[in-house]
Amino acid sequence: MPEVLVTGGCGFIGSHLVDALLSQGFKVRVMDNLSNGSLENLKCGQRDKLEIINGNLTDKFLLDSAVKGCETVFHLAAHANVQNSAKDTGIDLENNTLATHNLLEAMRRNRVDRLVFASSAAVYGESGLTVLDEDYGPLLPISLYGASKLAGEGLISAYSHLYGLKATMFRFANIVGSRRHSGVIYDFVSRLRQNPSSLLVLGDGSQSKPYLHVSDCVAGMLLGFEKSTKNLGLYNLGTPDSVAVRDIACLVASEMGLKNVCYSYSGGERGWQGDAPQVRFDISRIRTLGFKPKFTSLQAVKLAIKETLKEI
Repeated sequence: MPEVLVTGGCGFIGSHLVDALLSQGFKVRVMDNLSNGSLENLKCGQRDKLEIINGNLTDKFLLDSAVKGCETVFHLAAHANVQNSAKDTGIDLENNTLATHNLLEAMRRNRVDRLVFASSAAVYGESGLTVLDEDYGPLLPISLYGASKLAGEGLISAYSHLYGLKATMFRFANIVGSRRHSGVIYDFVSRLRQNPSSLLVLGDGSQSKPYLHVSDCVAGMLLGFEKSTKNLGLYNLGTPDSVAVRDIACLVASEMGLKNVCYSYSGGERGWQGDAPQVRFDISRIRTLGFKPKFTSLQAVKLAIKETLKEI
């Protein structure tokens, strides 16, 4: 069975992907610096088929060793905290854009010509209620994270055209589920555990986006990996519906058995600087490959709340 590399494989989405690849019989190498991920996420069976490399994509020698002999690279490693990158303007450049370039160079040097890339809806910028398909443009990100993902897409496109790299890129919606220790659900659960009577919501609560359960995300990635025939495939990966933040707050409180919670809002339509408050996804292109999410946005959020409550 082929050997593959998963960068960021100890993280939230990456660890679920590793589980799925192992279950399909792949030998898997994981490269992760453990800044966000955890080895606890990879306490799975089939450890004889799993190799974990602790290191950064800035380490070119280690990266060459990790890439060499692999058939495919699944590139999920990234700095994904939009608020942090607004304060530290170089963190996304180093950990996302330059790291992607380092990876592509290692693949070129070692003749690895198959890549699956985790991009983001953040590349679209502020589109309002426009339903976004992959041909939407111009792409004008409003966060440095979005800019770094768009730069990654651009680099991958160039390497595809120049060096014959076959790449499949996915623009993720908001991914939720077990092992996620950040984001709106985790934040609300943590705050209500500390103070069950009140909850501060960033923004005005009207922010509304598609939410995809991590199991659907992994299924979509593997489907695209298997069935995309394009040398450079680009797919939205999400749900066509959405859920508002105020509704997520109420769902979390209800699942925790809390009544009469006092909700307060930080004001304005935007949760934080760089946040796009309204996102709508067209997933027609990935549907042509046979993708159909098991869960709607609302169902994904409800399931993720239950999973999160069991973990923290």
